[in-house]
Amino acid sequence: MNNGALPPKQGLYDPANEHDACGVGFVAHIKGEKRHEIVRQGLTILERLHHRGAVGADPRAGDGAGMLLQLPDAFFRAVVDFDLPAEGDYAVGMLFLPRDEHARHEAEKTVEGYIAFEGQRLLGWRDVPVENSGLGYSVLPTEPVIRQVFVGRGAKCADQAAFERKLFVIRKQIENRIRESALEGKQAFYFTSFSSRTVVYKGMLLAGQVGEYYKDLDDERMVSALALVHQRFSTNTFPTWDLAHPFRMIAHNGEINTLRGNVNWMAARRESMASDILGSDLEKIWPLIPEGQSDSACFDNALELLVAGGYSLAHAMMMLIPEAWSGNPLMDKDRRAFYEYHAALMEPWDGPAAVAFTDGRQIGATLDRNGLRPARYLVTDDDLVVMGSEMGVLQIPEEKIIKKWRLQPGKMFLIDMEQGRIIDDEEIKSGLSTAKPYQEWLDKMQIDLHHLPEVVGAMSPDPATLLDRQQAFGYTQEDVKFLLTPMILTGQEAIGSMGADNPPAVLSNKPKHLSNYFKQLFAQVTNPPIDPIREEIVMSLVSLIGPRPNLLGLNTGGEYQRLEVSQPVLTNEDLERIRNIEDNCQGFRTKTLRMTFSAADGEAGMGPALDELCHAAEQAVRDDYNILILSDRPVDADNVAIPALLATSAVHHHLIRHGMRTDVGLVVETGAAIEVHHFATLAGYGAEAINPYLAFDTIQAMLPSLMQTPGVKDVPNLVEARYRYVKAVGKGLFKVMSKMGISTYQSYCGAQIFDAVGLSTQFVEQYFSGTSTTIEGIGLGEVSAEAVRWHRDAFGNAQIYRGHLDVGGDYAFRLRGENHVWTPETIGKLQHAVRGNDARSYAEFSRIINEQNENLLTLRGLFEFKFAAEAVPLDEVEPAKEIVKRFATGAMSFGSISYEAHSTLARAMNTIGGKSNTGEGGEEPERFNPLPDGSRNPERSAIKQVASGRFGVTTEYLVNADDIQIK
Repeated sequence: MNNGALPPKQGLYDPANEHDACGVGFVAHIKGEKRHEIVRQGLTILERLHHRGAVGADPRAGDGAGMLLQLPDAFFRAVVDFDLPAEGDYAVGMLFLPRDEHARHEAEKTVEGYIAFEGQRLLGWRDVPVENSGLGYSVLPTEPVIRQVFVGRGAKCADQAAFERKLFVIRKQIENRIRESALEGKQAFYFTSFSSRTVVYKGMLLAGQVGEYYKDLDDERMVSALALVHQRFSTNTFPTWDLAHPFRMIAHNGEINTLRGNVNWMAARRESMASDILGSDLEKIWPLIPEGQSDSACFDNALELLVAGGYSLAHAMMMLIPEAWSGNPLMDKDRRAFYEYHAALMEPWDGPAAVAFTDGRQIGATLDRNGLRPARYLVTDDDLVVMGSEMGVLQIPEEKIIKKWRLQPGKMFLIDMEQGRIIDDEEIKSGLSTAKPYQEWLDKMQIDLHHLPEVVGAMSPDPATLLDRQQAFGYTQEDVKFLLTPMILTGQEAIGSMGADNPPAVLSNKPKHLSNYFKQLFAQVTNPPIDPIREEIVMSLVSLIGPRPNLLGLNTGGEYQRLEVSQPVLTNEDLERIRNIEDNCQGFRTKTLRMTFSAADGEAGMGPALDELCHAAEQAVRDDYNILILSDRPVDADNVAIPALLATSAVHHHLIRHGMRTDVGLVVETGAAIEVHHFATLAGYGAEAINPYLAFDTIQAMLPSLMQTPGVKDVPNLVEARYRYVKAVGKGLFKVMSKMGISTYQSYCGAQIFDAVGLSTQFVEQYFSGTSTTIEGIGLGEVSAEAVRWHRDAFGNAQIYRGHLDVGGDYAFRLRGENHVWTPETIGKLQHAVRGNDARSYAEFSRIINEQNENLLTLRGLFEFKFAAEAVPLDEVEPAKEIVKRFATGAMSFGSISYEAHSTLARAMNTIGGKSNTGEGGEEPERFNPLPDGSRNPERSAIKQVASGRFGVTTEYLVNADDIQIK
């Protein structure tokens, strides 16, 4: 298992897809009184969270568990054979090391070298005593050597806080050096902790094994005023010691859905970040967030940086996981100003999360803005606080409990053991929001786009060239009829049935919009989506355009101007305000860059043009332009459009790689954005705002004919039509974001919440870095060829395109349109077969469907079976009664698959003696009713799922369950 690390990317497996759902808890003494009893209670909590872990085929192999404690000074003085300085003047580094002796020696030399280089004193090493006889057979081969390194505070570290910062810098340098080395077994190297305040004992262990494995935890001298514990449940597990929680500052139950964007933005800040506190040490910590870590580890890295850079623990957590503020009219103005100011500094790390956090002096917890993970706590009359994923993790007599409550969405509570008190959410946030003049800084730095004066001369549509331009961007008759018309008549997207029977873009014979090669990800496994209608208060489309302020500039408020837009879809007038913004705002300079290449260069012209565009963007930033408009308006007979999505992502990633992305805002002026998915992909790959100028031109041209169309009512005027279109796109973006549990456009921007389907790895890595692509496909040459083909259709001499748009045929079968699996012929054959019980018609139907597969209308058509040379004797084949024992139906909700499918799955599993799971969508009560003969209804699901108590969870639902599954 490669020293306990995740396997490398291979086939359809990608370690980036690892997720987990966990149990988290802590016990702490409010007054900071250190006891061994708290360590024992922490272990008890861990054992009580055992049900939130997982066990594989090896019954003694878990997903990981651990405990974070305060540094036990008396214990370490007793067990080491060298002198230790005063408490607070030395640190302990807890390390996983390679099993190979030579590799371990080299790793330790690296550790010692950086300790000395940074002016700290190496005091000695200690072997951590472990009892591994209880480890499972699959875990033992991955077990690292575990040692502790002791480091004394150097003369140049003025106090313990400076010492902690230096330890952070040392650790990051060591980790990065080992990672980049050729050291054998380097995957096993890992710091669980390196601090003068805390120490972490964790590993690839079951909850009950932590206290048995680490003998230190059984010693009476092991005392602490807090114990933060975590039991991991990985939804697709590999035994990895480093992925166990707690990390250095957090333990986390949940998922960060915006992780790719968060990591990209943190990397992009490298060149623009400066810190008075860290000084020149700041440059030594990069890469701050290495590739291949879990979402929790990445979050922990970000939190460490903010705290090392001078933010308090609570302040940093409010920046990373802000509560819902933009849509909350009841929030006081100081707190709103705090969040609005910090929105420019840090995009939210969004997703369902309950996070417990500590620096060894304070310990607390917070929930995401939707409250999609459970966290309950109680306070006793002897100053103990117990927090857990559920109540009952410690048996506390009821008469000793003075408060029992739960964390609410977006709320935080904090125990300050130095002050000896609990600080509630209101006090924490009131204190921080009034500590600096945030509203005053906002007034200086933030400009609302709609407060800028209108600019005369916004681009007007040219009716004579409209058809050519529509064809150059792949418009079809269906786009106008099925997409744009409902949007301007109703203010929302048209509703269509599920199921697409047309081929994936890569298998289509027609040129396709590049966004069709990207499929939206959605919340699954442990991750509930958001209801964008009922939970709209927690969602926001606000976007900030322009350079991002210095993340660690604690006292530089108001120095960086940013442009705020209430939603990312810009009208032509909005775009002209931005294009000419420097006439009204001295802090901005805008430059427009062309997303086109010469038609004379043909298909070979796109690659050089992309390179030129990226270098032009880089030079513009060097020349102090801080808003770039990427525009394909120059498209004409001589200029071909580069796909806007490709150009945007290429520039976005080019600037990230050169450390310039946070110095500039990206606005896209494109004729290629029509439907919501086009806007979603542009946003996902870095567009802070989008102007769909050709959609607006098309809408203007549509209105006269709509007014003459029989049966069409409420045709709006031009201003209202544009408003409805923008509103429809905004509602659509809410739906797209909510499917992934993301609440804000700022989090979604650059988050790359897509899988590429039908694009080559080389192409994706170059222009869409970090996006998953598992089945390979086309590259730049084919993308360029499709763009050129559209351009020739528009400006060529083909008579078929002279007077009207292509029919399209994506949404309905059309002659000369897109191919479909369900054609008039296949539907007719199937109807004849079913209604007439006609075997010959069914055989014809089967033949046509099979031929369609061979004609590559579906991905499965690419597969061929490999047949064995000789048949397996029947007596060697496993009997059916054994095979059905492995049948499983998952937990698909009623709403996601339909009544017929949901009830049929239940009937099937009940028939073979299995259990079906309702999923999180509830179940119709009539399926609970017995049949007339008194027997159990075969459509009743045996397992009832409860997901945050939001979907169909009633008393009747729960009592009609054999098993209850709580997400």
